[in-house]
Amino acid sequence: MRLYQTLLALALLCLLLNANAQTTEQPDPLRPSQPDSTQKVKVDSTKTGNATTVSSTTITPAVFLYRLTTDGTATQGNVNRILLQLTAAIDYSASKQFKFSTNPSFVYGRQNGLLNEREWFGDFRTTYRHEERVYYLAFGSFERSNLRKILSRWIVAGGAGVKIVNRPKAYLSLTDVLLHENSDFLELEDVRVWRNSARLFGEYTINDKVTVSHTTFWQPALNQRGNVRWNGSVSVQIKMTNALSIRTALANSYESIVSPGRVRNDLRWTMGLVYERK
Repeated sequence: MRLYQTLLALALLCLLLNANAQTTEQPDPLRPSQPDSTQKVKVDSTKTGNATTVSSTTITPAVFLYRLTTDGTATQGNVNRILLQLTAAIDYSASKQFKFSTNPSFVYGRQNGLLNEREWFGDFRTTYRHEERVYYLAFGSFERSNLRKILSRWIVAGGAGVKIVNRPKAYLSLTDVLLHENSDFLELEDVRVWRNSARLFGEYTINDKVTVSHTTFWQPALNQRGNVRWNGSVSVQIKMTNALSIRTALANSYESIVSPGRVRNDLRWTMGLVYERK
């Protein structure tokens, strides 16, 4: 049965998909598919006379989590196309006060012999008081995009977040940070701006098998009128085994300032596999 499920998931990778945007999905490091705080769960009960004894066990959150996602497609004929997308989420709880995480990604795509996508993204995030309802974060990131003709984009940021809902099967968080962006375009004047970045993230589990998550960023520039970026994504993940899942995701990116010949809005729909361990 597991072999059949694995073959089915691999077949889904070969479905034709529209892929012409940078990676926009960034999972919340405070929500590694389980609650942050330690909890006690009833596991057995015995009744002796009029007394009932309930035994319980303590579930401690994972100290280290990694999640690997791969999407891709290959077509040959009137349109020859190859696409590979790799993303990862690595999360490490150093203590009850500090948590470190990174979400690197790489996208590579060719069409009719021409290189369209070669997208790199890497970041490093530090979160303080990650087990509390209100927490604080600082991070830096680097991005390089052949699709949008960006030679380099460096970002440093810091701010705070709040867990609006934090339950085993439902999670919703809102973060707001002040960030500085330095973008070096191939055919456009460099952009150096301060932005306010607000992010809304939600994740919901259905029947312990299906996970629905969504992420939305809104990033207007503070010192340049009309310069705004926003992106969002929604994904559905279906568990096949304890570690392997199939997933489909829809992501959209918008930038008001782009290189000549580039469009402002990009949309991507993908299907692929997720490997996750705690």
